[in-house]
Amino acid sequence: TVPIRGRLLRVSDNELILVVVVHHISADGFSMAPLARDVAAAYLARSRGERPGWTPLEVQYVDFALWQREVLGDEGDPESLAATQIDYWTRRLAGIPEFLELPTDRPRPATRTNRGAVVPVTIGADTHRRLGDIAQQHNTTLFMVVHAALAVLLARLTGTSDIVIGTPVAGRGERVLDDVVGMFVNTLVLRTEVDPGASLLDVLDEARETDLGALAHAEVPFERLVEILNPARSQSYSSLFQVMLAFQNQAAAALELPGLTIAPLDIDAQVTKFDLDFSLSDSYDSNGDPAGVSGTLTYSTELFDSETADRFASGLVRVAEAFATQSGGRVCELSLLADDETAWMLDTWNSTDVELGAATLVDLLDAQVARVPGAVAVVFEGDALTYGELGLRVNRLARLLVERGVGPDSLVALAFERSPDMIVGMCAVLRAGGGYVPLDPDHPAERIEDVLSSAATDLVLTTSWTRVSLPAGIARVDIDTVDLSGFGSHPICDADRVRPLRPQNTAYVLFTSGSTGR
Repeated sequence: TVPIRGRLLRVSDNELILVVVVHHISADGFSMAPLARDVAAAYLARSRGERPGWTPLEVQYVDFALWQREVLGDEGDPESLAATQIDYWTRRLAGIPEFLELPTDRPRPATRTNRGAVVPVTIGADTHRRLGDIAQQHNTTLFMVVHAALAVLLARLTGTSDIVIGTPVAGRGERVLDDVVGMFVNTLVLRTEVDPGASLLDVLDEARETDLGALAHAEVPFERLVEILNPARSQSYSSLFQVMLAFQNQAAAALELPGLTIAPLDIDAQVTKFDLDFSLSDSYDSNGDPAGVSGTLTYSTELFDSETADRFASGLVRVAEAFATQSGGRVCELSLLADDETAWMLDTWNSTDVELGAATLVDLLDAQVARVPGAVAVVFEGDALTYGELGLRVNRLARLLVERGVGPDSLVALAFERSPDMIVGMCAVLRAGGGYVPLDPDHPAERIEDVLSSAATDLVLTTSWTRVSLPAGIARVDIDTVDLSGFGSHPICDADRVRPLRPQNTAYVLFTSGSTGR
């Protein structure tokens, strides 16, 4: 007996909702059609004042279970179907990735709650027709083409080539099972290698071989396979695969009853066991011509925003269109961006037209010191300088530099080990109006002399404990020991400088080896 629960809800005088709840362990999607027929037969009989009478089934679910056990045989027998298929899956899934590292909007939680949401997926009729033509030309099915397209999408999104997708199969190989309510569906693991240098048709060939191999070994229940393979278990993600592709082609469970207008009520369950779950179905017009492939992408809201899920859905559509129009193209050359997204990245994100204002770096530092003088500005090995303390040291040293002739567009070399003194020296040069030239004290004397000569500077700021080889004629100021008591600590203005400071003046000069090797 199938565990089932039903309730008839009246929402108005002429509108009712019939709610039927069946656990998935007892019924699959294909069971809805015979269940609907049974409900219709019961309604018609009761409306005539009669007891329902159903045509006895040729087989029951228990018959299928006994048959399946007999066909699979003993796993301990190496000649049995069970042993043969288990050996296939063990080899096929050896070294399978623990999980597919999709680009998520948030870190993966330690324990998933299966909260989900849905976005639509729609492949147009023209693309549907072209995909059908490709499937026919290459001795594949429409499902195989869609599987290949999804594998390409996931490979491009993750930057990996080992793509694992789960898919359900009906498991009803005999006509006598069509009217049986039960859980016949099995889950197959489709592992596909997507070479970025391969053509889309190459991926289709790979998907075809993968799918045919899986279908030829589809009798072992997925749950038993998980027990045997014993993959890494986690409450954060599903075992073996995290992306599901369901291609629905069963007939809709339609009800037609006299005196009633009946329509299905779609329910958004807002749950998913997977990171991404694509559920698609193909449709055809009255002439039998392709009318499009449509469905939904159910995504984990713990990992993705709706905008991201929309991009995934539209990405699948674009890859499908590429299979339809440029199947000879390579995977690595495929663009996943829509025209408006491309324009946004190239034009909007790449725009360099920014209003910078007239403030200099010195103005910005002065404003910050005035705004939060007690806030920490520099931290090093447990010591800290506040903005106020930094400002006092910088102002005194800057006045010394001005006295030595440093001003806008003149350069001063800095030879420091990593320390707060390096920040003080850098800011002091800027405040005086000059530009700083970093030196690595560990560089050879020849390299240091070359930089100083090229920069045309004869002044180096450093510390007394820094060992640096300086050529003759270069003035050295050890800022940790130099006497600055005679210099004021208030900010410098243009009247104090050699020349007024402007935003266009040089802030720093960096020397690299470049193509000359110098």
